[in-house]
Amino acid sequence: MANIKSAKKRALQSEKRRLHNASIRSKVRTYIKRVIKAVNTGDWDKAMAEFRTAQPVIDKAADKGIFTKNWAARIKSRLNARVKALKAS
Repeated sequence: MANIKSAKKRALQSEKRRLHNASIRSKVRTYIKRVIKAVNTGDWDKAMAEFRTAQPVIDKAADKGIFTKNWAARIKSRLNARVKALKAS
């Protein structure tokens, strides 16, 4: 553990931030899983609804720096492709 007061404070801040980021990361993964689950059931309406709710959650996480912008764009693109493929079939 740190001995200097500023280092102790920094350790506390980084731990608090780590827990907060982990919470957001978990939330994003949950929303992604919901979309995939809806796609796997074959219900396009539900899959589209889940995708629309997941999009802003993913974007907010990327804006806050939890994930990179490219990661968010790639995930949204892949989810959208799955939903569109469901509609086509």
